[in-house]
Amino acid sequence: MQRLPVITAFGGFNPAGRSSFNRGYRRLVLDSLSAAERRDTLSDLAALMGLRKGAEADGPVDAELERQVLDGTLVRELEQRFYDYRHCHFHQAAELKSTEGFTFEMAARQLPEPLPADWQVESLGDGRVRVRAGGLSVMLDSYREISVASAGQLPTGFEPGEKYNSRFHPRGLQLAILGASDAVQSLGIDWDRVVAAAGPDRISVYASSAMSQLDPYGNGGLLQSRLRGGRVSSKQLALGLTSMPADFVNAYVLGSVGTTGAVAGACATYLYNLRSAVEDIRCGRSRVAVVGAAEAPLVPEVVDGYTTMGALANTDGLRKIFGEQVDYRRASRPFGENCGFTLGEGTQWVVLMDDELALELGATIHGAVANVFVNADGTKKSISAPGPGNYLTVARAMAEARAIVGDESLRRRSFVQAHGSSTPQNRVTESAIFDRLAGAFGIEAWPVCAVKAYLGHTVAAASGDQLIASLGVFDRGILPGITTIDRVAHDVHHKHLDIALQHTERDPESLDVAFLNSKGFGGNNATASVLAPHLVRRMLAKRHGEQALTAHRKRNEGVSEQSAAYDARASRGELSAIYRFGEGLVDESAIEMSAERITLPGLPTVELPDSNPFEDMV
Repeated sequence: MQRLPVITAFGGFNPAGRSSFNRGYRRLVLDSLSAAERRDTLSDLAALMGLRKGAEADGPVDAELERQVLDGTLVRELEQRFYDYRHCHFHQAAELKSTEGFTFEMAARQLPEPLPADWQVESLGDGRVRVRAGGLSVMLDSYREISVASAGQLPTGFEPGEKYNSRFHPRGLQLAILGASDAVQSLGIDWDRVVAAAGPDRISVYASSAMSQLDPYGNGGLLQSRLRGGRVSSKQLALGLTSMPADFVNAYVLGSVGTTGAVAGACATYLYNLRSAVEDIRCGRSRVAVVGAAEAPLVPEVVDGYTTMGALANTDGLRKIFGEQVDYRRASRPFGENCGFTLGEGTQWVVLMDDELALELGATIHGAVANVFVNADGTKKSISAPGPGNYLTVARAMAEARAIVGDESLRRRSFVQAHGSSTPQNRVTESAIFDRLAGAFGIEAWPVCAVKAYLGHTVAAASGDQLIASLGVFDRGILPGITTIDRVAHDVHHKHLDIALQHTERDPESLDVAFLNSKGFGGNNATASVLAPHLVRRMLAKRHGEQALTAHRKRNEGVSEQSAAYDARASRGELSAIYRFGEGLVDESAIEMSAERITLPGLPTVELPDSNPFEDMV
C-alpha cells in the first residue's frame, strides 16, 4: 500500500498576483466571476500593487482603480523597471586610428597591464598621467532596440525585495522566499507542529530554477564583472546556483534539516521536482514535501539568447498577426496563429503530506498528485526540437489515472493543462499528442487549457502555474479559455479536443483529474496527474473510514480559521514574509548522539536505521 501525496497548501506569485487561496487563478477567469468575487479579486491585487493600503484595502473599487489593476497584470508590454527595450545599453567595439596619434589624460591607477606597445606614458603628478598612442581599441557606450517588447511581469508596483530584508539577493531568490512563505502561511498549521508530527528527517524540499539567477546579484553580475571593469562580489557565484531556491527555503523559511534537492529539466523543471517529492511520499521516505520553483528571466541577455534562437514572439512577428498596432497583451497565443513564446517571471510552491499525516493534523485537502511521468526523446536532430518522449509521458499518466479514477472519469471528467508555449511548432506537435491519445482512450472532446496565454512562460515555474490553475478549477469550476486568440490555427489537431476560446464553467465536482504537461528543451518531457479534492476525500474515506474523516473535519476548523486569517492580512498587502536569517542556529556542541539515535537541540529525536534493506542478499 502506497501513501497518497495530498496537497495541503499552495502559494506563490506570478503575473496574475498571489497564488494562495486561488487569488491568482481568479485573475485569469475574472470575467466569469460574480460581481462580489470580481471586486474582491481586484481589491486583493490593488493592495499587492501598493495602490491602496491598510483600511483602504477593503474599500470600493472604482473604474480608475480597476483599470490600473487590469493594465498592470498578466502579459503586457515590458515595463522599464526591467530595462528599456527601445533603448537597451550595450558596448560597441571599435578600432580608432589616426596618422597623428592620440593624446589623452587619465588616472594612473586606470592604466592597463601590460601597457600596449605603442603607448608612451608621462607622469603629471597627483596620480595623473598623459598618454600618447598610435591607435586605440575601445568599447563605446551604445544603445539598440531589442525586438521583443512583451513579457509576463509581476503586477506593477509589486517588488518582492521590498517585502523583507533582501539585500544582495537576486530577484529569483526574492521570489522564492515570498512564494514559499505564502504557501507555508496558507497551510494554517504552525510549522513547528508539522515538524514534530512528521519528524525532522521525514521532511523534504525540492525546488530549483532552470536558468539560474542571472541578474547583477547572481551569475549575471559574476559573468559581467570583468567586462564592465568591476569586481566579482563574494555572493554572486553562490547565489547564482540553480539550487538556491531550495537552499534558501530550507535555511530561511523552514529551518529544515531534512532531505533537499534541486532537479533542473529546462521547462519541465517544476514537474521534475514534483516527481521527486511524490516518490518520497508514496514510498514513505518523507511524510511532508515542499515543492517549488522560481524564475526571474527578464534580463536582456536571456531575451537576446531566446531571440537569436527564433523562439520568442518579437515585434515584427506580431505585426504580421495584428498589423501595425500590436496588442502586447495577446502576444502569447497557444494553439492560434502565433510566432513564438513570451517570457514570464514567477514562483510557485505546494506543500504535500502523506494522507495519514494530513488527516492527523487536520490539514485542508486541495487535491493530490497521483504521479509524475518523465521520458526523454531519444535521438534528436536539434536540442530544442520536440520528440516522441511526450507521447510516453501523457499516455502513461492517462493509463494510470484510468486505473485510479475509472474509464468514465478519464473520458468525461478530466482536462489537460497544455504546455502551450505559443510557438508554431508546439501548436502542431503537442496538439497531435493530445488528439491521438484522446482518440486512443475514447475521449471525444478533451478540454484543453493553456495558462501561458495569460502568464507567459515562467520557465522553471511554468508547470507550477499549471498546477495552481488546476487547483483553482477544482475549487471554482471555471476552465480558463485561450482568450488571446480569435480562432484555432489551421494546422492544430483537435478532432478529439475541446480548445475553448472562452472560459467554460462546470460543476467543480464534475471534474476528477487534471493532467499537467510540459515539454522542455533537450528532450525533457513530463506529465503529472492531479486528483480533485472531492475524489481524494472519497479515497481517504475508503482507506481510513468515515470516522477518521469526521475527526479530520473537526480538526480542520481551527486550521481553516488560521489560514483564513493569513489570507485576510495578505489581502491588505501584509504578506509578512518568513525570513529567519541567523535565527535559531543549532549549537552543534549540544547535539546528542548514540549508535541508535541523534537529537538536535530544539528538534524531535531522529532514529537511525537499524534494518538491512538487502537482507535477502546477505
